[in-house]
Amino acid sequence: MTSPRQPTLPSTQRGAALLMALIIVTVISTLAVSMIWQQWRAVQVESAERTRQQSAWILTGALSWTRIILKEDLRPSNPDQSDNLGEPWAVPLSEARLSTFLAADKNNTDDAPDTFLSGHITDAQSRFNLSNLVETADNGPRIVQAQMLAFQRLCGLLNLSATVAQQVSNGMLESTPPHTNGANPPLKPDRLEQLAWFGIDQKTIKQLEPYVVILPVQRKTPVNLNTASREVIAAVADLDPATAEGLVQKRQRAHFKTDSDAVAQLGKGAKNTDLLSVKSDFFIVSGRLRLNDQVLEQRSLVQRGGGNSGRDVRPLSREWISSSEPG
Repeated sequence: MTSPRQPTLPSTQRGAALLMALIIVTVISTLAVSMIWQQWRAVQVESAERTRQQSAWILTGALSWTRIILKEDLRPSNPDQSDNLGEPWAVPLSEARLSTFLAADKNNTDDAPDTFLSGHITDAQSRFNLSNLVETADNGPRIVQAQMLAFQRLCGLLNLSATVAQQVSNGMLESTPPHTNGANPPLKPDRLEQLAWFGIDQKTIKQLEPYVVILPVQRKTPVNLNTASREVIAAVADLDPATAEGLVQKRQRAHFKTDSDAVAQLGKGAKNTDLLSVKSDFFIVSGRLRLNDQVLEQRSLVQRGGGNSGRDVRPLSREWISSSEPG
């Protein structure tokens, strides 16, 4: 007895079924790869955000540490109340592994994450304050000619165009309230890169960066002769660069302890002596943290003074300079 013959599909139907199976496998594989990629991407984003948050908290702690240093520098028991480059706050922190500060036993730090901290404190009053270019009078804001001339001299020493000082001064005037020139006045800059609002190109801003600052205060701030560069001293006091360099050499041997002592070293030809000092109230704190393969940098402007002790240090502004990989 013969068994019944099994029905067979035509060759065209077998080819269509095979093609459909291949399409289904391809679609499922594509969806699976997409789901795996999305999950991997979500893990990477979460990891990067967690690293950034950890870095931000560590840099915030480092800022509190620098505030203590600046506060202790002005303690009443210290007879020398001047600020100079020989004090602890002026010593930069080279890149150091964070575990060396936190571990009680330095021999047991192999399992600690690769976290490295570095930073430095800069005297903001070692630079020319662009806010000094404008003062508010009874009839509104006006340009302070002595300050604009000093800024012009500084631009000349830096080989910048003579129009830069006038351009910045006019911009600062127009952006200072109360506004009297009609609608849509320019915004007042808080940071140097915002000088681009006045038409200053990035190359010029980069050249000015080590020598000028914008402090958010209404009063004029003097330049600290113990910390200012030769160019800033020459521009503000209207001295030739050689005389300013001689002053820098003198303070390296022995810093100036009083305003009168410092001004006496300038000679009788010095100008704007009321805007020269040996003390500072404003500092720029820069911190850099390298955690694993991420780098986070923070720059803060702090003001010292006020409070019950007269030594309180409070942040005025904080900005993230960059967040990138070490390479």
